[in-house]
Amino acid sequence: MKLDIRSGTIEEVLKVNVQIPEFDGRTTASKISTKLTGKAHLILVASHAEKPIAYKIGYEISDTEFYSWLGGVIPNYRKKGVATKLREKQESWALNHGYSTISVKSMNRYRAMLQLLISNGYYISGYEDNGCVASSKIKFIKHLNKIAE
Repeated sequence: MKLDIRSGTIEEVLKVNVQIPEFDGRTTASKISTKLTGKAHLILVASHAEKPIAYKIGYEISDTEFYSWLGGVIPNYRKKGVATKLREKQESWALNHGYSTISVKSMNRYRAMLQLLISNGYYISGYEDNGCVASSKIKFIKHLNKIAE
């Protein structure tokens, strides 16, 4: 599968988002814009046949830490390496922009994501209790100086 990964727009993110069944529509253009305004950030969009199929958004937490905030892949394109390519591109971008760590949170109920993060060099760094185990989040961090360019 030929994949094009490039900087994208909030509108492209929303086109992908509505096709992801796990998402409930809480992510709006206003929410994304508010979160990113005034911060160094990156919106990556993966396209196949000129159609956006996945995205990954992150932003600066500090001079040394970049936060991988949101991402998703349309179900028909899962298990084809799309999320991996987006993650690698985001990590490379963050490293090249002077960040030494990248952090992310994932809900406890997304086991595949938890396993993916651990198997790709992310370490558990904390826990965010949201009242029940399924909706609570596990925090991860990765030291970017350990990735190959």
